[in-house]
Amino acid sequence: MQARDRLILALDLPSVAAAEAMVTQLGDAVTFYKIGYQLAFAGGLAFAETLVRANKRVFLDLKLHDIGNTVGKGVESVAKLGATFLTVHAYPQTMHAAVDARKGSGLRILAVTVLTSYDDGDLAAAGYDFTVPELVAERAAQARDIGVDGLVCSGEEVGNLRTIVDEGMVLVTPGIRPADAEKGDQKRVMTPSAAIAAGADYLVVGRPIIAASDPKAAVEAIIAEIAGATR
Repeated sequence: MQARDRLILALDLPSVAAAEAMVTQLGDAVTFYKIGYQLAFAGGLAFAETLVRANKRVFLDLKLHDIGNTVGKGVESVAKLGATFLTVHAYPQTMHAAVDARKGSGLRILAVTVLTSYDDGDLAAAGYDFTVPELVAERAAQARDIGVDGLVCSGEEVGNLRTIVDEGMVLVTPGIRPADAEKGDQKRVMTPSAAIAAGADYLVVGRPIIAASDPKAAVEAIIAEIAGATR
């Protein structure tokens, strides 16, 4: 896989018009885009189809979690859009439903283990008797056994997860921040080169690119760092 194809740009923007402008500005520099809640609820699902028609790959970060039938029907609809990745929360019933519903399509299901904005204190406050690494490992093993296609995990967890999951499972790492970037609301972050060296397959980057004075230059710098880590 080329270094450029490992970068997924999070289009965390308020409108399709803003997303279109960013995609146009970046041109061929980016091949893979993530659409999350903000853009999805502002017309982003239709825009996902536009990106697919333009030969871009699309990651719909919708983090589905509901009763099995509802999740399955949602996954069937997403598969028709031509997206490459779709996230669901890593609860067994949810993962089973998503994996069953994506059969026969090109859609790949990614399970979200523990959000990168969570730390041990947040889990305790939510009633979990697990540390973050313990819960991530438990959910990763369940995802592997169910047949999920990949995991969303922080760079801190990638190395350990490579000892748990099959080689065929992809690891997608958000919370990526170049060394000179602000962390924002993320608590478990890593630089691009460190995440790739740890074993991540794809890196999700949003604010360090879309908030940059020169987004295309920011993209190229991150791709160069990825390339350096894969030599």
